Amino acid sequence: MTTQHASQTVGSRDQESLVAGQFGPQAAAYVASAVHAQGEDLRQLADLVAGKGYKTALDLGCGGGHVAFTVAPHVGQVAACDLSPDMLDAVAAEAGRRGLANIETRVGRADAVPAPEAHFCAVFSRYSAHHWPDLGAGLREARRVVKPRGIAVFMDVVTPGQPLLDTFLQSIELLRDPSHVRNYSVAEWRAALADARFEVGRVTQRRLRLEFASWIARMSPPDSHVAAIRSLQDRMADMVRSHFAIEADGTFTLDTATFEAVPV
Repeated sequence: MTTQHASQTVGSRDQESLVAGQFGPQAAAYVASAVHAQGEDLRQLADLVAGKGYKTALDLGCGGGHVAFTVAPHVGQVAACDLSPDMLDAVAAEAGRRGLANIETRVGRADAVPAPEAHFCAVFSRYSAHHWPDLGAGLREARRVVKPRGIAVFMDVVTPGQPLLDTFLQSIELLRDPSHVRNYSVAEWRAALADARFEVGRVTQRRLRLEFASWIARMSPPDSHVAAIRSLQDRMADMVRSHFAIEADGTFTLDTATFEAVPV
């Protein structure tokens, strides 16, 4: 297992440092998070790579490393790439505990992957794109580093595509985590992937229930922000409360999507 720390120039409050600052202290929580460590989307991903003989794979915006851990038994080498050195250290430690010696960690941005053109047989990204300052730039970079006959799979929370529901989702996400940029609708994802020269294949939509206390604990927002989220949940129109299945303790349910794509 190797660690490559690419040099970065970041300001004290730019998006890169904000993301790293938010997630670095929570690295262990994201490695241990049940929400991130399991799910039908990870089982789908394992099925997609099993037996394909891929030599190289990229987990872009790897967070707690669960995509890397999922695909490592099925590929030759996995590069887990993230902005946060602390997160990468936690991923490397967990890979070691699991005996996954074919995972290497690399510090890098979504729009500046430390890898040559057409290097990876497969590129994966899960629950990361909503932190990217520019979704299109990140997708174009994924297109740059994937081999011509490779695959790319992107998994993230998606908006329902209705303005009120979208506004509510973005509001609670930002109150919880100031490094949040935006969740996108399935239609916006399709358009962005096409612009980045990917052909979209199967799109699998799911619902993800988030237990409120652990969702909050992973980011540790100030109490005033937690109160604001609960206030919004309580005061929103019935269509919002119904769509997000808001429960008495604040637990709620989101929409997610998995996009399977190939470069064109």
